[in-house]
Amino acid sequence: MRVVHTVTLTGDDGAYGGPVSVATGQLAELAARGHEVALVSLWRGRAAPPRTLDGVPLRAHRARTLVPGRGFLGLFHPRLALTLWRLAGRADVLHVHAGRDLVSLAALAAAVLRRRPFVVQTHGMVQPRRSAAVHLFDRCYVPLLRRARAALVLTEAEETGLRRVLRPGGPTTVRLPNGVRPAAAGPGERPREEAGPEERPDEADVLFLARLHRRKRPEAFVRMAALVRAKHPEASFTLHGADEGRLAPVRRLIAQEGLDEAVGYGGPLDHAAAVRRIARATVYVLPSVNEPFPMSVLEALAAGTPVVCTDSCGIAAELERRGAALVTDGSPGALAGAVLSLLEDRSLRERTAAAGRAAVRERFSLAAVADRLERLYGSAARAARPGAR
Repeated sequence: MRVVHTVTLTGDDGAYGGPVSVATGQLAELAARGHEVALVSLWRGRAAPPRTLDGVPLRAHRARTLVPGRGFLGLFHPRLALTLWRLAGRADVLHVHAGRDLVSLAALAAAVLRRRPFVVQTHGMVQPRRSAAVHLFDRCYVPLLRRARAALVLTEAEETGLRRVLRPGGPTTVRLPNGVRPAAAGPGERPREEAGPEERPDEADVLFLARLHRRKRPEAFVRMAALVRAKHPEASFTLHGADEGRLAPVRRLIAQEGLDEAVGYGGPLDHAAAVRRIARATVYVLPSVNEPFPMSVLEALAAGTPVVCTDSCGIAAELERRGAALVTDGSPGALAGAVLSLLEDRSLRERTAAAGRAAVRERFSLAAVADRLERLYGSAARAARPGAR
């Protein structure tokens, strides 16, 4: 089967976050099963777009800002429309990782005009909004979105909001979790939870890895670091991620708290480097709120890195039930208490890491996600054949 995925933006700074790693993970698993796959997107980076991304064939064009002041929505490149048109014509099915942006609009239009079956996965990005600009955009966008064979959603809250946007009569919604591949030990290595004390990384390396955006709450991470540092002056704290308006406030707060030697900003990382960095950390902290299904948390679970998150994370309840993460109310004090518990209790770290790996194997594996995608794609392709009812 020829499968084409589209995602708005790829790059060497990881700015578009989870949808990219979801798309490449799904495509890599499908390619391993013998399907012909490709990913189409814009590219933002220092070098020219690569031919592959995380091992997946990539067809990308440099991002240009066609609509200033609208962030991802206003990015496009004229040649991307030609690439979408050509590849859509050859595809058995298209999978659009859709936000409210020009790339998603062009991908949906290409699928409809080429009369190719397609599914959409919105990653919580298409929810009811009141702004006039969104209402104007949706007049073109929503009719195309409604032509999808299925809309893939992560949580009940996302499904409810998406149904309000699509209105009655839209595509069937399908719950599909994000997935990751369980991390394999490298040559001569043992899984993290089985390693001896002398083989472990720095036992007080606390990591934030996400966009520096208001919703991700990097300042809460810094305030947490100040509280942990008071009890563990040897602890180190690092933030990685593209700046989306919060780097200057974060740096001011670091200086105000006197944490210049303890808290550092390491800049953005591409996906492969981000996965390696998560695997090296002692604790991964995601203080953000209303995350439907954060890929960075799944990658930490797969790597055996204990996770601290907030109770508004879409998978928090399941992770807490499994003992696979420490779930907090998101306040700096609660985050600090959870981090201190992990730093001070090796047994707790190892139990949490083991439970995280088990959660990936049993609930969040790419193999299970690909099984469902194959069935969904097959059904969509059959229904699109001439004469199909």
